[in-house]
Order: sequence, then C-alpha cells, then structure tokens
Amino acid sequence: MQIASQYKWLWMMSKKILVWFRNDLRLHDNEMLVEAIAKSDEILPVYFFDPRHFQQTSYHTLKTGALRAQFLIESVAALRQSFQNLGGNIIILLGKPEDHLPVLVSKYEITEVYHHREVASEETDVSAHVEDALWKQRVNLKHFIGHTLYNKEDLPFPIKDIPDVFAQFKKKTERDAGVKPCFLTPQKINFVPTDEWGALPALTELLPHVDLGTLPTSAYKGGEQEALNHLYEFLHTGEDMALANASLKKNEIVSKLSPWLSLGCLSPREVYWKMKEAELSYGLKPYFNQIVVGLLWRDYYRFMFKKYGNVFFRPAGFGHAEMPVGQVDELQLSAWKNANTGHPLVDAMLYELNTTGYISHAARLLVALYLIYELKINWVFGAAYFEEKLLDYTPASNWGNWANVAGVGNDARLTNSFDFEKQLKVVDPKGLYLQDVRA
Repeated sequence: MQIASQYKWLWMMSKKILVWFRNDLRLHDNEMLVEAIAKSDEILPVYFFDPRHFQQTSYHTLKTGALRAQFLIESVAALRQSFQNLGGNIIILLGKPEDHLPVLVSKYEITEVYHHREVASEETDVSAHVEDALWKQRVNLKHFIGHTLYNKEDLPFPIKDIPDVFAQFKKKTERDAGVKPCFLTPQKINFVPTDEWGALPALTELLPHVDLGTLPTSAYKGGEQEALNHLYEFLHTGEDMALANASLKKNEIVSKLSPWLSLGCLSPREVYWKMKEAELSYGLKPYFNQIVVGLLWRDYYRFMFKKYGNVFFRPAGFGHAEMPVGQVDELQLSAWKNANTGHPLVDAMLYELNTTGYISHAARLLVALYLIYELKINWVFGAAYFEEKLLDYTPASNWGNWANVAGVGNDARLTNSFDFEKQLKVVDPKGLYLQDVRA
C-alpha cells in the first residue's frame, strides 16, 4: 500500500507541458517543442481551429478562404501523422483557445503551457486572454519567437530602432547579425496519455455558410514533409526547375516556398542552411540570393509590425491625415476579384490567384497597382481579398506590402514609387504570362 502511494505521488509530481501549436506546424527547427520535451516528463500537443479565423471581415471577404483552409487542414493532418509516427498524437479542437486551454490544463494537470507569440493584434489579444485565464490557475504561458530567419535578440538594433527603410535593415542585418543553426528534430517524445484526441474538421465545418462548389485541384499540399520535399527539389533539381518557377519580371526566380513558411511547416532557418549546403555542391546560384532576400522581407515586415502594431491596418497607414475608406464601386471591385476587369494580364493574374491560391510578387504588385491607381479603389479592399485567397497569407507581409504600394507604408523610399504602366512594360513584355495561364 505504501509503495503504491509512493508511485501515485511520483506520478502526480511529474511535469507535463502543453504545447499549443499555431503557425508552427512542424517538428524540425522548433525550439518550443525541443524545450518542452527537454523540460518535461510528458508533453500534450494541442491545435485549435479557431472559428474567428473563418469569419467574414468588415470588407465582405473571408478571413480564410476555401483553398487556404484546405491547405491548413492538410498541414495539421501532417503534423498529427508525425506525432503518431512517434507513438503519440495531437489534440485537435474546433473552438477558441482561451475557452478550452484552462479546461485542458485542469483535466491533464498541466504545469506549464508553451506557445509561439504572433505580432498582429488579433493574435496577440488571444495570447493575452489565454495568459489571463491561465494566471488564475497559477499556470505560466511561456512565449517563443520562431517565425523569423534572424532572432530579434540577434539583431544589431532594438525593435524600436529598426530602420524603416528595407535596404538599410537588410544591409545592417546581413553585416552584423548571424543566422543561428537549426534545432534538431525530436526522435523520441513522451506524450500525456489520452483517448480524446479529437477529429480533423471537414472544410464544410470551417466554412459552413460558403458555397464551396468544386474546389480546383491545388498544386500545393500542406504539411511539413511536403515542404521539405519542395525545398529539396527546388535546390537540387537545378536550373530547369528554377527557370520553370521564374516569374517573367526580370527573370525573377520564384521558389514558391511561402505557403509552407506561412504556416510554419517550414522553418526559414531550414531554408537558409539547406541553401548553404546546396551552394557547396553547385556553387552560388543567382536565385539563391533571391531566396535570402525573400526571407529578409518576411523578417522586415514582421519586425515592423512588432514596432508599429496596428498602424498597418489603418486605411491612412502612416499618412498624417486620416483616410476614410470612402464609397467603393462594387461592380468594379467585383470585376477585379472575379478576374473580369477587361485587362487581359490583370485578369490572368487574378484568375491564377483564384484557382491556385498563389501568384508571384510581381503579379501581386501589378494587380494591386491596377486596383489602387486605375480603378481608384481603396487599397484595404485588395489587402482583405488577398487575406482570403493567398495560401501564404501572413498579416505582416500582406498588409505591409499593400500599404507600401498604396503610398501609406512606413518605408519612405517605397512611397509613391510605383507606376502601373511602367510595371506593365517589365512584367510580361512578350505576352508569355498570358500564354502560360491559358495553357
């Protein structure tokens, strides 16, 4: 009896950490997961399909459209499979984290909760609500930052002093900061036992009021292994794949890694170091540097959101005067969304966006310029539409880019530097883009 009591006491004293996954759906290079495993006896992975992420916005768009929702479901399913391969699982719930986490903490006698902090206000508000709820249970919510190539503590300046001009940010960061090595992928995990892992929601559960029709077959499949496979093929297939993925603006190479980066199925540092390995085999390819620049842009906008917060969501942006949204020509906006503007190249690019969930940066710039400067429609309607449609949507990159194109961003060098006609001449001078889309 005494021995049994001893074992019961030891079981009750074991440390259990709940690992709350958000946009970090991977095992590789995941500091949060590695530390949770190291500092606990057992972990309990959890993911929430938050219904707020699938609601309608004030701009009459969805926060998450069907293609992106499907990509998310696939990514969570892949993470579940990874845990199952290690003898465990992940709890999947449809609901608000602040409602369910306190219940899980109590039920499984959790001693600490780990999660990645986001930078946009809606996401940080959720973290704050969770932290308040857990505080009442005397349970700590530990924050991790794992979405960037460079850690904020490794930057050569504090957040408040980060240069607003991207070129300056890039120069100083590349010169004075280093990219840390990746964390090792866990090979063994002890899981908190439970039979209540929950089921993956169907697309119709996430978007019950949306006529889904027949979804186009996407070229992108969510999940960590899909991301790693795509990265390997891009780096090692050679020039043929690189050129096949090139946009037609100045032969810009498009790696198309961003959908997996946005959900954290792929770590920016994994991309960087795998690229460095490829350099040893093939030498420095021109498009390798473009990959790094793309990762730096992601870092830049994320740190700008950390520095300035919700300014990027205001129609006036960083402008001195308030800018009302104003009246919008619904017919023109609808034509733009439905790739029916009458401008062949703009329509081709929007058609590609609507059917695949992805277009290159050059295409995004062109259709944004058309909406803002040709149709005279407020830029926030375009940003909101991209939020719905883009597989690689992140608040910082999307709203930061749109604000700069609209001339209300924080980088003074980008403000008022865009011209639709000039962009048109360099994007597709030979009409090859139209031929490719129609094919």
